Amino acid sequence: MTDTADPFFEAYNRDDIAYGETPAPGVQSIIDLTTSVETGERRALDLGAGAGRDSIALAKAGYRVTAVDLSEMGLERINQRAAMTGVGALVTTQAADVRHFDFETGKYDAIIATTVLDHIPANDAQIVWTKILNSLTQTGLLAIEVHSSEDPGSDLPPGCNSTAPKSETAGAVVNYFPPNKLASWATETSADLRILRYEERLEWDYTHGPEHMHGKVSLLAIRKGTSPQWYGQPRMFPRRPS
Repeated sequence: MTDTADPFFEAYNRDDIAYGETPAPGVQSIIDLTTSVETGERRALDLGAGAGRDSIALAKAGYRVTAVDLSEMGLERINQRAAMTGVGALVTTQAADVRHFDFETGKYDAIIATTVLDHIPANDAQIVWTKILNSLTQTGLLAIEVHSSEDPGSDLPPGCNSTAPKSETAGAVVNYFPPNKLASWATETSADLRILRYEERLEWDYTHGPEHMHGKVSLLAIRKGTSPQWYGQPRMFPRRPS
């Protein structure tokens, strides 16, 4: 497989696999929320699963995970890591473009899309977003992360004017989200979501390649009308020790 066929081949083919093993913050929040939202078997969909940091964490938390990615090397890493950590039976990998994935209605208790909607054209991203919403259960949890127009790799201002170092995989991002765009999608009545956390930020990334800066947007949401017992992080006023 060439770099052209798989732009993440080199990143996932290293001994020190890109993006590490720590799940994305939104995924960790989903794990924290799990016990107060659902019981019994839980199903998760990890779109753009990469080398599996989120898929493995969800499987360890008891989810039966479908991990979808274009990168064959990434999926190979997921299978290796799942087997090594004893959750191989809970993780199924599928090589697919998310635009062509068969989203089943109301199937998933959690859907993760970490830097996926920004790797496809804007019109396609909105179509996939709708499919994601339709695939959530009535108490489903959603964690989305995209690159923003503040990213130094962006073709839009202010990122395109930044002198900060770009990511080694910046070329794979084709749809940088302008401010509030993801928030506007999530607050549409038809989305049927309750936002638990939303953030737009600049951050340094040391998880792959030379250090670089990212503009990121993160969304954590749940189906509207669902009220889990969850206090979030960071906790401004934690419970006092008894």
